[in-house]
Amino acid sequence: MRKALLAVVVALYCISIAHAQTDVLIEIDRGRTEGIFTKSPVFQRAILSKPATPTETAVLFFRGYPGIARIQSVADKQRNLLPFMRLNQRIFLEEGIALVIVDCPTDQWGAPGADPTSCFDGYRSSKEHVDDVRSVIARLRDEHGISKIYIFGHSFGTISSRWLAMNLGNEINGSIHSASMNGRNPRGYANSLSRFSYDTIAAPILHVHNENDACPHTPYSTVKEYAGENLVTVRGGVPEGDPCGATHLHSYRGREELVVRSILSWIKTRKVDRLIGE
Repeated sequence: MRKALLAVVVALYCISIAHAQTDVLIEIDRGRTEGIFTKSPVFQRAILSKPATPTETAVLFFRGYPGIARIQSVADKQRNLLPFMRLNQRIFLEEGIALVIVDCPTDQWGAPGADPTSCFDGYRSSKEHVDDVRSVIARLRDEHGISKIYIFGHSFGTISSRWLAMNLGNEINGSIHSASMNGRNPRGYANSLSRFSYDTIAAPILHVHNENDACPHTPYSTVKEYAGENLVTVRGGVPEGDPCGATHLHSYRGREELVVRSILSWIKTRKVDRLIGE
């Protein structure tokens, strides 16, 4: 009964925000092909959610595990927003900031299934990834009047957000790295960041992390060492389910709105909330 009621509330909420924003599918032919025999065109896709009032600012969101959004239409938006983002979309609208969910290009989708088989560090740290994201930024600028770009990665998505922040330089206005992956894992995710130089990032940086994040791949202590004064430490919350999942401290369960408001406040003012959730 409780789950059914929650489903109804979420559905009504999604209907209400639909009237306050416009969702647009961005699809860009990247001019390359995949497949030995089919030679299928490769597309870079994203979903743009624009506030009712025109804005010049957008946040490009790179989702957590498995990191591949498999976007085919705007109907794929909700499942690719983690709960802390999905339930707080209204704040983006209120603050007049567009939200863009960015997918891996179709030649990086790999095999279907729960675990990714592609779009790993090799691609995320590459010039090709930078150019694919540049094509999205160009579309936002030329067709939607968006000139201020922020890169936002969560967990697995921070492999992209950090490499993009370095390689895009002053082409972006800032980057946000949430629950960053740093711990070693058997599949080698984020190993490309083992000696990453944050000093080479030109645009402003914000790091966000729960001090009791229990996911072994995203230790708070590592982020605290390199983030310095650019770290928002999240305290408290509700630890439920998978320690690396969407219902645990790793994804700010119980502190969702505080986290989103802190990030958007930084975008507008550059003020870092050093500790939230007390």
